[in-house]
Amino acid sequence: MTTKPTTPSAPETEPAQAESDTFILRLYVAGQTPKSMAAFSNLKTICEDHLAGRYQIEVIDLLENPQLARGDQILAIPTLVRKLPEPVRKIIGDLSNTERVLVGLDLRPRE
Repeated sequence: MTTKPTTPSAPETEPAQAESDTFILRLYVAGQTPKSMAAFSNLKTICEDHLAGRYQIEVIDLLENPQLARGDQILAIPTLVRKLPEPVRKIIGDLSNTERVLVGLDLRPRE
């Protein structure tokens, strides 16, 4: 008898169980535009390089859920919001300037 390997149906860490050093990031976009896709790709790369295993990314498409922009006071897109660790910080743009993103996320001191 052979058994099939099973894949877990739920992520290993739930947002409610996030550790204190876990970065909770929300990326607000409007559809799958080149700028939105670039922002997500750049964010993923930065997180893998500097926060490996210590981050959660939530992508919020404002074309699908425009009411969600009000909660984080989103005025431009794409916008990255660092929810945790506090304080909340925002970075607007496609996140292509890695140094600016690291300073914005408080991973590097300002020069």
